[in-house]
Amino acid sequence: MKELILVIAKALVDHPDEVCVEVRDDERSTVYELTVHPRDVGKIIGKGGRIAKAMRTVVTSASVKSGKRVIVDINS
Repeated sequence: MKELILVIAKALVDHPDEVCVEVRDDERSTVYELTVHPRDVGKIIGKGGRIAKAMRTVVTSASVKSGKRVIVDINS
């Protein structure tokens, strides 16, 4: 899942070398913290949050079998 988020994020930003994903896992959920260059935050979020919502939908759909809640946080 981490690789999927990295591929999507690196395709969208101007500074792909500064994209980082950290994973925090507990018994009920998995949190993916996506960190990008401050100038690229708008590109990851998108107009009205459309890109962020689409990314979260793809990640959630891909992790249905895990039985855990998946959260994607975007940081700069």
